[in-house]
Amino acid sequence: MPWTSVCLNDEDVCCLEESGHRCLTYVQALREAHDMILASDPEAFVIGEGVDDAGGVFGSTLGLAETYGERVMDMPIAENGLTGVAIAAASVGMRPILVHMRADFLPMSMDQIVNHAAKWHSMTGGQVSIPLVIRSIIGRGWGSAAQHSQGLHSLFLSVPGLKIALPATPYDAKGMLLAAHADPNPVLYFEHRWLYGAKGPVPAGHYTVPLGQAVVRRSGADATVVAVSHAVPQAMQAAAALKDDGIGVEVIDPRAIAPLDMDTILASVAKTGRLVICDVACRTAGYGAELTCRLAEAAPQLLKAPVRRVSFPDLPTPASPALEAAYYPGVEDIKRAVRQTLAK
Repeated sequence: MPWTSVCLNDEDVCCLEESGHRCLTYVQALREAHDMILASDPEAFVIGEGVDDAGGVFGSTLGLAETYGERVMDMPIAENGLTGVAIAAASVGMRPILVHMRADFLPMSMDQIVNHAAKWHSMTGGQVSIPLVIRSIIGRGWGSAAQHSQGLHSLFLSVPGLKIALPATPYDAKGMLLAAHADPNPVLYFEHRWLYGAKGPVPAGHYTVPLGQAVVRRSGADATVVAVSHAVPQAMQAAAALKDDGIGVEVIDPRAIAPLDMDTILASVAKTGRLVICDVACRTAGYGAELTCRLAEAAPQLLKAPVRRVSFPDLPTPASPALEAAYYPGVEDIKRAVRQTLAK
């Protein structure tokens, strides 16, 4: 199905377009989802730093303020306070989308997200829901360094009451944002800047991608690679290269890490016996550690070799291009990890 595909080059896109599929970039898909939400739901509004300016958060909210007026509003640099405002609005029936242009500053809102948004539904016995979407952008580039390029998605894994989405394709960017908007309780929605220009098939109408339903991006029998966000196209490139050497890699995209679809992952590992986990964050306490633990609890006998992880080192992100090149893993690292599992 084209909806599960990952376009790795212009040729992939051209093939889909020639077969009649409508293709958009990731950021165009995000903007379309926002437009559909605002047009169809009078209780929805978008708030965040720069959502109404000329850049429109890298283009994802471009022009929406001209169409929807005060329902697309800038906010002061007061993340904790404005997150509280958005939570309060959600608690009385509105459906805000709060945009953090950089995930690095989500910790400024930690009290509101962890102690309020995540807990009100449970603490009120289900009487109050918090239908809040928090968009947050991760990813490197331009020497962004330690305070502007962190992947903090796993930081929230131990907080009950939060869903955590990491769409990797334009199709998922639109469908998962629409699903997050419809969810009765808070969703943290992480986007990688390096995916914004990626192009792929996106239907024109309304559709949703369930939060917590993984997808098999590529089938294979020799090793399973579980990858999220920008690591998905890297894993697909690695799998394509390894195929030339006779190695069949199955690529699983969880799409969300909370809830985490272990059934799909276990089914793949049962077939391959080997697992490589790819992340866009530091190694320690990442989603891969939780995935590995769940596998060890549920079915350790499935593994024929130790689990391998491909992630950032446990160091603050450097700023210089030379150090960035050494810091960030890529396709070759994934290929090496797969080969290591096969050597056992």
